[in-house]
Amino acid sequence: MSLDISATEYLSLVREGGLSVEEFVAKTLERIAKVEDRLHAFITIDSQKSAERARAIDKKIKAGERTGVLAGMPVSVKDNICSTGMRTTCASKMLEGFVPPYDATVVSRLKAEDAIILGKVNLDEFAMGSTTEFSCFGPSRNPWNTDYVPGGSSGGSGVSVSALECMASLGSDTGGSVRSPASFCSVVGLKPTYGLVSRYGLVSYSNSIEQVGPVARRVEDIALLMNVIAGHDPHDDTTAKRKPDDYVQDLDAGIKGKRIGLVKQMAGEGLEKEVSSATEAALARLQDLGAECVTVSLDAIEHSVAAYYTIASAEASSNLARYDNLRYGFDFGNEGYEFKAYVSKVRGNFGPEVTRRMLLGAFVLSAGYYGKYYLKAQQVRAMIKSQIDDAFKTVDLLVSPTMPILPYKIGEKIDDPLKLYLLDINTITANLAGIPAISVPFAISSAGLPIGMQLLANSFEEKALLQAAFSLQQSTRLPGVPI
Repeated sequence: MSLDISATEYLSLVREGGLSVEEFVAKTLERIAKVEDRLHAFITIDSQKSAERARAIDKKIKAGERTGVLAGMPVSVKDNICSTGMRTTCASKMLEGFVPPYDATVVSRLKAEDAIILGKVNLDEFAMGSTTEFSCFGPSRNPWNTDYVPGGSSGGSGVSVSALECMASLGSDTGGSVRSPASFCSVVGLKPTYGLVSRYGLVSYSNSIEQVGPVARRVEDIALLMNVIAGHDPHDDTTAKRKPDDYVQDLDAGIKGKRIGLVKQMAGEGLEKEVSSATEAALARLQDLGAECVTVSLDAIEHSVAAYYTIASAEASSNLARYDNLRYGFDFGNEGYEFKAYVSKVRGNFGPEVTRRMLLGAFVLSAGYYGKYYLKAQQVRAMIKSQIDDAFKTVDLLVSPTMPILPYKIGEKIDDPLKLYLLDINTITANLAGIPAISVPFAISSAGLPIGMQLLANSFEEKALLQAAFSLQQSTRLPGVPI
């Protein structure tokens, strides 16, 4: 029995009686035990409850009772998404013992369809980072080469899926945090349209641009998960009151006759040679599949990194103000109490990247600088959205490499935050514009490191986006993870 099967294959075998959920989950837990000391994808693993849940689902199937559409599928969840009875730490000392009293909507929807939550996976602290090195529990490592970063901030999601430690995962994407690890770990990662998937129970970082998104090894698995988690949620007023599409239906419709635009500003200066070559090969592949490929210019992207970090840091500064250690946190002992000194000491337990972004956010929101920085960033955001809207009047989809460079070694860039921020240039546009984007594995470099391609669609056009991603996937044959 191979762990590297699609969800469709898994569900078919389980329902036909050819595969025991308990056996599959047990083998997955064995895999975690085998590789976790080298990869560090998980922060919390719930082996006992996972095994109990698997046995219960097997009994339901044997008794002929209805099971959910996920029927025991083992999944991991990024550790900034709330889960009842399982701690949610955000990879921070501030929440290292916090156990939420409720499930996030996406988690409750997975459970309602009989998915098995194996555990919570690693991330950059409070989802602020793009390497998973900014975790108080230590970095996750890329399963293609454990000396290299897996991307972030949903690095644990990318690693756990790539290394066969689960079948799929839920991450969050604020500026590329699902697509970056998907590209670096050779898996599929989708950032949905803002408002398509509930954020209720996602620990807030930047409310106006973050989205929960699925990670899996195949596009068809992403489509299946989207059928479960998408849709309006009365607990989240930002979710759209519209009926989601059936993303599984007609997934193989193809892209013949589609017009796809290569974003000029995402495929020029700054691309590593092998990423550039892979992009050219992807365009040729799309054209072989029947699409027409053209070049599209989005001038506002030049200002996107500055605008993104201004807006995201401002919202982070506001959101993280709640962490004063009065309602939840850790015990300082009997040291007396003076509010300013106490809060200052508490805030000293944030890691360097969270501290950096909180200070930046407080600065751009302060009197005298609000108009100079924050309002200008919002104007750039509006300009990007306007240019995206204009582009979709002439093309059906956009394409670019997901990341401009190959995965790099752990510790190589951590002391240069500006270089790290600039690496988000290809992913943040989708967040600022609120549109969906997906990273699909496309190539392996000469050094054995993954390269992903990004496809972008107009708002709520996930169905067309997944069809295009599926077509690209079906024409690409890549080796499995070597670890």
